[in-house]
Amino acid sequence: MPSRHRRPRTATTTTTITTITAALVLTAPLLISSPTAPAALADPNNNSPAKLTKAVTLDGVLRHLDAFQAIADTHGDRAAGRPGYQASVDYVVDTLTAAGYEPTTQAFEFPYVEEKSELEQLAPAPTTYVPERDFTRNNFTPTFIGEATAPAYPVDVVIPPGPTPNSNSSGCEAADFVGFPIGGIALLQRGTCGFAQKTLNAQAAGASGVVLFNEGQPGRTGLSTPIGDTPGLAIPVVFATYAVGEALAANAPRIVRVKVDFFSETRTAWNVFAESHEGLADNTVMAGAHLDSVQDGAGINDNGTGSAALLETAVQLAKVKTNNLVRFAWWGAEEEGLLGSEHYIATLPQAEQDRIALYLNFDMVGSPNYFNGVYDGDNSSGTAPPGFIPPGSAEIEDVFEKFYADRGVPSEDTEFSGRSDYGPFIQVGIPAGGLFTGAEGVKTAAQAARYGGVAGAAFDPCYHQPCDSLSPLDDGADPALYAQLDAAYDLRGNVNAVALDVNADAIATAVITFAFDTSTVNSVRSPGKSHGASSVRITS
Repeated sequence: MPSRHRRPRTATTTTTITTITAALVLTAPLLISSPTAPAALADPNNNSPAKLTKAVTLDGVLRHLDAFQAIADTHGDRAAGRPGYQASVDYVVDTLTAAGYEPTTQAFEFPYVEEKSELEQLAPAPTTYVPERDFTRNNFTPTFIGEATAPAYPVDVVIPPGPTPNSNSSGCEAADFVGFPIGGIALLQRGTCGFAQKTLNAQAAGASGVVLFNEGQPGRTGLSTPIGDTPGLAIPVVFATYAVGEALAANAPRIVRVKVDFFSETRTAWNVFAESHEGLADNTVMAGAHLDSVQDGAGINDNGTGSAALLETAVQLAKVKTNNLVRFAWWGAEEEGLLGSEHYIATLPQAEQDRIALYLNFDMVGSPNYFNGVYDGDNSSGTAPPGFIPPGSAEIEDVFEKFYADRGVPSEDTEFSGRSDYGPFIQVGIPAGGLFTGAEGVKTAAQAARYGGVAGAAFDPCYHQPCDSLSPLDDGADPALYAQLDAAYDLRGNVNAVALDVNADAIATAVITFAFDTSTVNSVRSPGKSHGASSVRITS
């Protein structure tokens, strides 16, 4: 049915709250068809962590995931710049409106890219590699569009890799290509010189295409995007993971097809916001999740889970009289590089930035082979550089850690890297925290002992794939692996119901804790009662 957007407001409803920002572009209704929003069940008495977590149920969160899946079924995916994303925005706005909010949307333009690049092994055993999981195209200047099919020959590669990163000189010298067969595809390894230099050397040696792959040491196994000036480039080039490069180099040459092709134009996406009706605007608590999926996928775990859990928390908090203003956000074009959250911070005047007490981020909170990751705000794992983490972030981490401890549920640090939508916030000094249950990383034996599941398998085996859906087996998931996971847990499609249930409660607990009291983070005490939220605080 047609969506029922109300025209977004341009100012908040209480006298103590100013407009979010003069730079915030508030759009009229999108008028894109979406599933009917469920009836709001908000209760003004959901005013404590215990009451709110009881109200935020797994069934309530799953209803939102059902809606996101229905949108993807209709439109093919929920990716920014496509109709499925517009319908997702519609659904969130409708649901918030039904709960009593006056949601707003913020439009922004972004460089939309539709990837058509391919990498496959044709012989001896046909293997098709997955874009943005196994390989990515280059961003050279210029980028050559075309394809090549030929035997792939390793050029001075080192497998297994040496112990020191940036020690591999594969393709860095013309001498590396002595004897290279004209017309072959060059298989090159990341290392001491730039990707552009390696590529141009390969072209000069007569290569018809290039597959660059990562070096292989810890932290240098995944994807990177080749950039640089490549004057006269006339061959297709892709970058692959170390695992793909290792496979192609084994018993070489293997017949490989490399294709570089893409479509690009400027398109529009939207952020969605909703604010509590009461609370101190000078001490705003923000909580967000990205709403978009990757292309050609429903994005049910990434990030339907974070979006749905946050939405249900907002619904159940709608009538609660909070001490601090609470601003919920659903970000657009995160999968394109945190573009929605970056736009929001970039257009937010300094005075409005100063009003934000803290930001909570929820990106993938129901991974099928999960771990309970809490952003490492105190840098106890030592993965963040000095000065990278804003003061107050450790106290946000404390609230999540205490929640899990009180439940008797294991949790652990996850990197405070800025690689999700909290990144733009910490860049301007706003304390942040949040949750993450794992993506393409592999579960260790120690983690399997703590959380159950399958050691040696990815936390989300369908990460950035079509099978990140509520019917993963129909969309290409490994039946044997998902049978193991379903036996160990309660899977709802590509979502672990055990993880989603507890993490939805963790989200609700953190939001309402800081909605009443942020004093452990920034020493600000807002007038009003804590309604039990103070019992969750950690005092230092």
